[in-house]
Amino acid sequence: MRADYRVFFDACVLANHGVCDLLLRLAERPRLIVPHWSAEVLSEVRRTHSEKLGWPPHLVDSFQEKIQQAFPEAVVEDYGGLIPGLTNDAGDRHVLAAAIRGDCPLILTFNLKHFPPEALAPWSVTASHPQDYLLVLYEMEPKQVIGCMGEIAGRRKLETEDVLIRLGQALPSFSSRLLDDLNA
Repeated sequence: MRADYRVFFDACVLANHGVCDLLLRLAERPRLIVPHWSAEVLSEVRRTHSEKLGWPPHLVDSFQEKIQQAFPEAVVEDYGGLIPGLTNDAGDRHVLAAAIRGDCPLILTFNLKHFPPEALAPWSVTASHPQDYLLVLYEMEPKQVIGCMGEIAGRRKLETEDVLIRLGQALPSFSSRLLDDLNA
């Protein structure tokens, strides 16, 4: 049942490489989540990577190609008709609309203020900070989450603790919790 839980990723989550890497590894088999996003979200990620983060064009293109190849079923379409009836932040109504159309009961975002509960409740959707959701996944499947952290560390030729320290910038409680557990 956990493997069928559909989660919509806001652009701010996909644009954060460390957070995105961990979440997408948890979406690989054996998966804990089924990720979703829209072409509009991927366009926002492209702009963030190139304009705000200064990624070189070949890395921006590579990220876009790899994410679409790895999760071709993730793209949600035909949600525009829902946007006029939504009341969350105008700049993020496309995110809520796509989550509704994609039958995703959860939106992962760093911008929780753009998704107030009263705007989401009519659609049976909630929003969560990635840190809070990762803590839930860790409670459910600690070995799998730690295993993914180990894979990331191995690929980067770092210790798991070093990867967690770097993740601590975006996910301080999650990072601290795992570091505490690893050192216990």
